Amino acid sequence: MNSTPNLGPLPRRVNVDAEQVRRLVGEQFPQWAGLPVRPVAQGGWDNFTFHLGDGMVARLPSAAEYALAVEKEQRWLPALASRLPLPIPVPLAKGHPGAGYPFAWSVYPWLHGEPASPDRISDAVRFARDLAGFLAALQSIDATGGPQPGKHNWFRGATLRTYDAQAQRALTALDGHLDVDLAREIWKTALDTRWDGADSWFHGDIAPGNLLLDGGKLAAVIDFGTCGVGDPSCDIAIAWTLLTAEGRQAFRERLSIDEATWTRGRGWALWKTLVTCARTVTRPDDEAANARRVLGEIFSDYPTGN
Repeated sequence: MNSTPNLGPLPRRVNVDAEQVRRLVGEQFPQWAGLPVRPVAQGGWDNFTFHLGDGMVARLPSAAEYALAVEKEQRWLPALASRLPLPIPVPLAKGHPGAGYPFAWSVYPWLHGEPASPDRISDAVRFARDLAGFLAALQSIDATGGPQPGKHNWFRGATLRTYDAQAQRALTALDGHLDVDLAREIWKTALDTRWDGADSWFHGDIAPGNLLLDGGKLAAVIDFGTCGVGDPSCDIAIAWTLLTAEGRQAFRERLSIDEATWTRGRGWALWKTLVTCARTVTRPDDEAANARRVLGEIFSDYPTGN
């Protein structure tokens, strides 16, 4: 984990439509051939997701890099599910290339709920504690033999230095638009904070779209494509990207997060936010506004911040 891998260019995505999925299902799973197929609204970037009847989804990676996660999910999600306090997607079947589609793919049960957002969460502190409880359970699972950081998960769980070049480019682009001196200090502090090397399971993309609510309460956690074993601080970024100040405190207390892990988690949140800010710097839209909001949370929570 001491090396800094080259993330390379963005993956070359394929196109998938409902008719192609119908053909794949009909050819490979004839027991489901008569079920209707329709795209899932906001189905994600890494995978094309289609409703298969009312109770299942077909999940098809959109690029070769994302397809690396299929075997991992098939292998590990059934083992993890029984140890976790909330539902997660457990594969029902594994598909193979066909009908003009080039990658392995999966069928999952449909987990009901709506993506988390501040206005949908009924109790910010309870939500934070429930999420921390889920992550505590995940981290307690034996990590022996688990998938180490690599191309299958974009090196989540490895050193933050993997993303230093991206962060530095974003900081250069944002000079004059925000307090880049403070951002550089927070980033450098995170880079310089060492991990003790004890592997833990992590999700890798604890983000609002992967946290499902039912009645305003956390009901399920989805999309484990970036999961693995390593440094779990990548999962701490949610403390700044979604949680309130009170929720953040409850989250940290429930997980008993030490200062070093908290500092690296803040670095993960900062990396994501800087890249988004740089991409949206000239766009006065909701994504840009949310990125600035998150940056404000990171700055205000930093010990020497304003």
